[in-house]
Amino acid sequence: MRTGRQRGRAARAAMAGGEQRGAPGGPERVALKKEIGLVSACAIIIGNIIGSGIFISPKGVLEHTGSVGLALIIWVLGGGVAALGSLCYAELGVTIPKSGGDYSYVTEIFGGLAGFLLLWSAVLIMYPTSLAVISLTFSNYVLQPVFPNCIPPYNASRILSMVCLLLLTWVNSSSVRWATRIQDIFTAGKLLALTLIIIVGFIQIFKGNYEELIPSNAFNFWMTPSVGHLALAFLQGSFAFSGWNFLNYVTEELVDPRRQNLPRAIFISIPLVTFVYTFTNIAYFTAMSPQELLSSNAVAVTFGEKLLGYFSWVMPVSVALSTFGGINGYLFTSSRLCFSGAREGHLPSLLAMIHVKHCTPIPALLVCCLATLVIMLVGDTYTLINYVSFINYLCYGVTIIGLLVLRWKKPKIFRPIKVNLLVPITYLAFWAFLLIFSLYSEPVVCGVGLIIILTGVPVFFLGVYWRNKPKCVNRLIESVTCWGQKLCFVVYPQGGVAEEDEAPSAPSQRPTSETTTRK
Repeated sequence: MRTGRQRGRAARAAMAGGEQRGAPGGPERVALKKEIGLVSACAIIIGNIIGSGIFISPKGVLEHTGSVGLALIIWVLGGGVAALGSLCYAELGVTIPKSGGDYSYVTEIFGGLAGFLLLWSAVLIMYPTSLAVISLTFSNYVLQPVFPNCIPPYNASRILSMVCLLLLTWVNSSSVRWATRIQDIFTAGKLLALTLIIIVGFIQIFKGNYEELIPSNAFNFWMTPSVGHLALAFLQGSFAFSGWNFLNYVTEELVDPRRQNLPRAIFISIPLVTFVYTFTNIAYFTAMSPQELLSSNAVAVTFGEKLLGYFSWVMPVSVALSTFGGINGYLFTSSRLCFSGAREGHLPSLLAMIHVKHCTPIPALLVCCLATLVIMLVGDTYTLINYVSFINYLCYGVTIIGLLVLRWKKPKIFRPIKVNLLVPITYLAFWAFLLIFSLYSEPVVCGVGLIIILTGVPVFFLGVYWRNKPKCVNRLIESVTCWGQKLCFVVYPQGGVAEEDEAPSAPSQRPTSETTTRK
């Protein structure tokens, strides 16, 4: 085993010229590898969109619409708006082919401060809170058979959540290929579970059990929804589709992102998820009345108990599998956001480094894991998720406004995909309506969300904009960075993204001095 000093010398040697790791044609570069093909790209989008929500609580849409028919229309419209947003992100992704998604686009278009505020809110609260909620949902459903008559103990749930998170952090640190294979397998598993629900629903329809779907019954309102109710229902439906932009966080690891895999994955995944969501809800209504659905805390479990008999255990297992894949997807993509932010000089440079052998961003993964563990231990997770929803939705709109700004500022830039202007304008019309209504109906939640974002302003000016820091501060940063390199055995990526057929690439983007930082 190497000593710390030997590991440090190896890391510095790799930084200087690249380790001679035995590629037949010469030295193998230490760089992120293009290992995400079309299937894995679709799995990332589908796996991040389809979490536990469709299994547990589609009642949020129903209770605000007042009828089955209108609820189904809202689900279809939610998919349509997600499709509009994903088309805009497809153009941005091939025009600005950088990993980091929203953050990279906002930084490129609006400058360093705007990008940093988005990054700050994402790293501080958005992704750690989302990861914590998904992890806790996973542990609750895994423990349900052990504690069938009560809620699982708090400590048992927290410990299992942490074990799951640490396991997936280790997998993501060890191999990009392992992480994408897990994503592929568990996405297939959750689609199979939803396919089972849909098939059972169609069997029910063929048996004549579709009273709630007859138009006269489907649009029989037990309450008259106001504009506010419709906005809340649409907001619930829109949040169920959140995650459609996650492939843009790993653009640089996609095989052929510009011409094929990025747009193709988006065009395949969003319609598929919309189809699955809509027909899963139709299947629910073949087994349950609206009142039964509204009174259920876990709709898929109730559905299984009513129709699957001995095989009703499939539903809680499906929720657990779905959330396990969701944790993996969130961890994989959020770590790339930290990596991109550090590469731009907005986060410590250690987070822009990758392992010399595995070519994975281990420091970024560890930061995402530790932030989530802190949220689990000290945060009121389910209260924080309200602020996360508002911040997330705000970021979507700002990014798509950036698409229009980029069209105006750089009309002649090469765009492999160029959507019709009606697409971003239509999306922004829906976005503005929901944002204004959110500010009106939930001023405290929205206000706290804005405060969380604005706390990044002084951090930006102290940590990023201020160049001439005292020498003692710079020495401390250098010492911590060196210690982190030795501990994790990481270096800056060399020459961009590794790909065998790739032409010689530009020198590595290393945030070695603050003069390169975007402002």
